[in-house]
Amino acid sequence: MSNRAIAALCFGLTASLSAASEKAALPGHIERYDPAIDALIPPDARIEVIGSGFAWSEGPAWRKQGGYLLFSDIPNNTIYRWTAGGGLSVFLRPSGYTEDDAFGFELGSNALTFDPQGRLVIADQGNRRVVRLNEKGFTKTVLADRYEGRRLNSPNDLAYRSNGDLYFTDPPYGLKGLNDDPHKELKLNGVYRLDTGGKLALIIGDLTFPNGLAFSPDEKTLYIQVSDPKNAVWMAYDVLPDGNVAHGRVFFDANALVRAGKQGLPDGMKVDQKGNIFGGGPGGVLVLSPGGRHLGTIVTGQITSNCAFGDDGSTLYMTANHYVMRIRLRTKGVGF
Repeated sequence: MSNRAIAALCFGLTASLSAASEKAALPGHIERYDPAIDALIPPDARIEVIGSGFAWSEGPAWRKQGGYLLFSDIPNNTIYRWTAGGGLSVFLRPSGYTEDDAFGFELGSNALTFDPQGRLVIADQGNRRVVRLNEKGFTKTVLADRYEGRRLNSPNDLAYRSNGDLYFTDPPYGLKGLNDDPHKELKLNGVYRLDTGGKLALIIGDLTFPNGLAFSPDEKTLYIQVSDPKNAVWMAYDVLPDGNVAHGRVFFDANALVRAGKQGLPDGMKVDQKGNIFGGGPGGVLVLSPGGRHLGTIVTGQITSNCAFGDDGSTLYMTANHYVMRIRLRTKGVGF
């Protein structure tokens, strides 16, 4: 997401950080705005840093088969693997673009997810496509790279429905000039549905910077985060029987948080079993009720991109600028 670009402009990027500076830079805590948050995050919950020194961490996904976390470091063109017993290791490098004539500054993979068969699917932002990784030979199968003959912008986030349809967002953050980049072939920044037969359909075409997306537990609602500094919102759409969406409306307006100087913009999110939303946004990971009430914020001390449920489903892993963190919850993510 372009939160990294904002981070670079405002705060600068560093390649590595010492343990002492980690502690100084991460005063993490929980802001509690509604008593309902106590049922989700225990009062004694603490944020733990499990990795640091990344240029811009993103796209976390927990693999149940094997019990490990995968996440992207976009500028460093790498997918990392983390396990509780083994720590960090390189899972895939390069994770995205492999040529010399770079057309963007975020050339690695972005969001990661798993298809219904448990195979890793990647928002291959650097190559402007969505791919499935064939892990025996670490080759890629292209799932989508063009819409109506024109190259996608730079796929950003991914979400599967239980019927196997894949939904993804396609903002221009992988292009140097964003909307004005000469390599941009599509006039819009779309949200797409790729059905199980391989047909790609544009389902939303009027959002400025669509970013994170997730379904409600019953899959009747699709949430989209809009990372526009002029209109920082969460949108909600009704999911129709044919897989299209309708009745788009603002689910949560984060503009007041942006105006208050909170770092970051709506970025990536996940939903728990009760329909609460945990999403990177201004100030950290915002916790929103199914009705759109702001229950509280997990303050990471960093511009925060994304999150994912892991372990038994009650650990929230968070990617935040140069760091990967986690916190134990009283709730579990969808699918656990």
